[in-house]
Amino acid sequence: MQNSKFFHTAIPLMFSVLFVGAALPARASWKAGSAKVNITPHGSLWMAGYAARTHPSEGTLLELHAKALALEDETGRRAVLVTTDLLGLPEPVSEVVATRVKQKYGLSRDQLFLNSSHTHSGPVIGTMLSVAYEGNQGINPEQWEAVKAYTGQLEGQMVRVVGEALHKLQPATLNFGHGEADFAINRRVKTATGYVGGVNRDGPFDHDVPILVVRNQHGKILCIVFGYACHNTTIGSDYYKFSGDYAGFAQQRLEKRYRGAVAMFMEGCGADANPYPRWTKERSGVEFAQQHGEDLAEAVEKTANGSLVPVAGPLRTAFKVFPAQFAGPPTRADYEERLKSDDIYVRKHAEDMLKVIDQKGHVPSSYPYSLEVWQFGSSLTMIGLAGEVVVDYDLRLKKELGADKLWVAGYSNDVFAYIPSLRILKEGGYEGGGAMIYYGRPGPFAPTIEQTIIEEVHEVIGNLRARSNMASKAR
Repeated sequence: MQNSKFFHTAIPLMFSVLFVGAALPARASWKAGSAKVNITPHGSLWMAGYAARTHPSEGTLLELHAKALALEDETGRRAVLVTTDLLGLPEPVSEVVATRVKQKYGLSRDQLFLNSSHTHSGPVIGTMLSVAYEGNQGINPEQWEAVKAYTGQLEGQMVRVVGEALHKLQPATLNFGHGEADFAINRRVKTATGYVGGVNRDGPFDHDVPILVVRNQHGKILCIVFGYACHNTTIGSDYYKFSGDYAGFAQQRLEKRYRGAVAMFMEGCGADANPYPRWTKERSGVEFAQQHGEDLAEAVEKTANGSLVPVAGPLRTAFKVFPAQFAGPPTRADYEERLKSDDIYVRKHAEDMLKVIDQKGHVPSSYPYSLEVWQFGSSLTMIGLAGEVVVDYDLRLKKELGADKLWVAGYSNDVFAYIPSLRILKEGGYEGGGAMIYYGRPGPFAPTIEQTIIEEVHEVIGNLRARSNMASKAR
């Protein structure tokens, strides 16, 4: 793609970052180490995800964690996956962590994969979604200072957990498989006035539960990584205790089942899926979150105890940033007109956009979108897409690349907006463009958004495979 920007290693490549090594047998040819750190705020803090909240947190239901899985293939190539029980990591936070990890441990940007569970019962991070939290006169300057302090602390904790996982590297085997859980349901409902949130039993979804099981050379499980494409919104906005929602309960059960192991959840492309059932005005949703967590953990256990496919190396990694275009931006006059809106969020968004115009002369025409790909030999390809990605991307990539050896995760490295498919962009609604107000973006994405991302995925994977083939011929 034109005007693309790359983060890369010392190996200069035109289109991607690439690491190549010898193919490895399915024995303990890997090294792996896992670690976790408690990131639950010590005091009360504003909670992320729901604009309807009116005050900070009131305690903890489940402790929140950042967890790391460090991997090293037979060639000595290393990479670390980090998961967090958070709504998402905005790019400034991710880059602080990545920069410190490179300084302390020598890992380049493509060797660090960050994913968040998107729980709506965690703390606010950075200034992400400030329109949502300020629009209803909720969060105040003093509370923003508390968020800033917590964010700085979190960055340090994430760097340390990477180091702890690297320190624990030991001979290991990796095995991959797929399970299934059926509580995710499409949430986009068509009405006479457009698409609204609800329960759409006929809408697209993905019940796949990808699983990576890491065992030491004696067969003991060190780490289980599992994913699911569904919002962590079982618990509602009226419940003010920190938790990881259903993903938190699933991780808790798995760590009790496999003593000493670290269970890590990766959010998939679940931007247009909600758990069902979930909270109502009469019920907090906690009991539903517990049940969904049990169901998800049971699916993981069943798969882990069944037939898995050995994962061989080499480990090849790529991280690429390219422009995702917005649609033609509104003018100053448009934003000034929106200042008259009855919707407080529309007004707050217009105020923020006018400030940007005053400072820079215009609002951005694109956003630097990040894509990460990890390839485990010919055994598994893991794709990390930035933003709140709808399920159409997951389903399309599985169709085009093959589902058996593919893991597609949204909410990776930078959560900055909803990422609609062309279908959803045309349909409109919250995921199609309405949420851009809360994320503080100038407007909806251009119709090219889906094809741009899909083409970039294919290009990065193609380059990784081509370089691998060249290395094999050279040997």
